[in-house]
Amino acid sequence: MGFLRARHDEAPVLGCDAADLAEVEQIVVRSGTSFGKGMRILPPDRRYGMYAVYAFCRLVDDVADDEGEAEDKSRRLEEWRARIARLYGGEARDGIDRVLMATIRRFDLRQQDFNDVIDGMEMDARGPVVAPDEATFDQYCDRVASAVGRLSVRVFGDSSPAADQVAYHLGRALQITNILRDVAEDARLGRLYLPRDLLERFDITPKPSAVVHASRLEQVGRILAARAHDHFRAAAAAMAQCDRTAMRPARLMGATYAAILGAQERQGWGTPEKRVSLSRPRKVLIALRALAG
Repeated sequence: MGFLRARHDEAPVLGCDAADLAEVEQIVVRSGTSFGKGMRILPPDRRYGMYAVYAFCRLVDDVADDEGEAEDKSRRLEEWRARIARLYGGEARDGIDRVLMATIRRFDLRQQDFNDVIDGMEMDARGPVVAPDEATFDQYCDRVASAVGRLSVRVFGDSSPAADQVAYHLGRALQITNILRDVAEDARLGRLYLPRDLLERFDITPKPSAVVHASRLEQVGRILAARAHDHFRAAAAAMAQCDRTAMRPARLMGATYAAILGAQERQGWGTPEKRVSLSRPRKVLIALRALAG
């Protein structure tokens, strides 16, 4: 279990009970991702604040991904929207609520950013997203990734307009990278996040089953990868205007995902069912370089 308090005479992390903090941390641990390890570079209040943001995102994402009727999923997401509203009204009903409310207050998080994330989950919950138009594609990336970034940069320690620009561009870069890496996996779930306009430009039928082995998927992948690189560069430029220490986690995420995108470009999209990954030594090297700035 992570660091909850350094000594008995120090204030508890985020002013929260250790059991509540442990409940939030367990959601991160059970996810099985490397997110928790990446957040260890943060001091305790910020680390557990990020755990709280992650727990929120994980739980609403689980609603969207659960089997069940769209109407039931929408109802459960509306319950989350009401839950967030209660937190901003000062009402917490369980451990997760208490840590999340402490995080909201400590880092002045905006309610609209939470609602934007819920709106993104609603897009998936209504039924699989299939070949959205460009405006919807960008809106989806903003809601499920950049909105998370807008919450995260404040927890990291920078609430400036430049930090919001980091969230805007880095969120889109990360989400496009995920979409390009997960084409085959998404198709198996009946999902197709690639923009319809691009698919039709290269005469690819905008259906999940048609995309995986489309001969011209490579061209679509290259165009979206170039778009992601543009966002990575814009995010880096915005980071240069931000608090350097606060941007350490953002630099780490950006460097890791840029390396994943590069690996995907080298592999190409001829075999999208082969999901690219980075070796552990490569991840360590990327992390050292990113944290050194």
